[in-house]
Amino acid sequence: MILVPTQATRRLTTLSALLIGPWLAPAALAQETPSGIAASKADLRALTSAWDGDRYPDGRPKVPDDLLRRMKEVSIEEAWEVLRVRGFENQFAGGWQMLRPDEPFVGRALTASYLPARPDLVEQVMRTARAEGRVGPSNSWPIDVLQKGDVYLADGFGKVADGTLIGDNLGNAIYVRSGTGVVFDAGARDIDGLRAIRGFNAFVRGWDPSFMKNMVMHSINRPIRIGPVTVLPGDVILARREGVIVIPPQLAEEVVVSSEVVRLKDEFGHLRLREGTYTPGQIDVPWTEPIKADFFRWMESRPVKPAVPRGEIEKRL
Repeated sequence: MILVPTQATRRLTTLSALLIGPWLAPAALAQETPSGIAASKADLRALTSAWDGDRYPDGRPKVPDDLLRRMKEVSIEEAWEVLRVRGFENQFAGGWQMLRPDEPFVGRALTASYLPARPDLVEQVMRTARAEGRVGPSNSWPIDVLQKGDVYLADGFGKVADGTLIGDNLGNAIYVRSGTGVVFDAGARDIDGLRAIRGFNAFVRGWDPSFMKNMVMHSINRPIRIGPVTVLPGDVILARREGVIVIPPQLAEEVVVSSEVVRLKDEFGHLRLREGTYTPGQIDVPWTEPIKADFFRWMESRPVKPAVPRGEIEKRL
């Protein structure tokens, strides 16, 4: 026999759900919320499943060092164009105060998020940190896990006064471990001491003499927001004077190769325009076969051969 619920039964069921739901919700959320401060290897693999290359032991994508080296020559505009075509439209953040505006840097994202402090949250975070063997203040924890080639990115909710995540002591520790720099949606202090670290760079929201206060570390190697950009652990960070562009690891090679082909075309086109061999109307449109042949003869005569195979260049022309 099939029992059909009456209208009164349905009302009682709805009322029970409303009464019981608030008591069950915290338990359900507790089961869904990761218990550790840092994401697990399984979490990171699932989060970055579009990447099928090498990974760090912690699970983050590890874009090859050679691609990072070549990425330093990529312009923000070139990277932006590739990402937009691929549907990644929220990848650029500007408005930074830079330690060294003329020194671009590149690396793999190690992410951290901070929240405004409240006693019960701080107590829970510190209890978890002690269980995980973390020592010192929370703004040192991401530094302890940095690897060579990492860029330390922190969401500090834009706080500058009392939101200085590092000074020159931590800056030295960061550079020793990563060899790159930091991007903080927060503040930093000790600008002269940081400038004394040769090779280190920092993009921050502002400089302030205060120490970090009323903030607490919330997570390491989980998704964070920097301005309008969502950053995933292992993303490639390209920081230049204009700002910071965040490149998903699975698109890093495409960004680099596209940029290198564009630069080759520009070098050839500018040369031939200065010589008067071609007009702008011939160079600024898809090239004819004679111009392509001229381009490849010129390319073969260059002392420095391109890193991109000729077949790849032919496809992109």
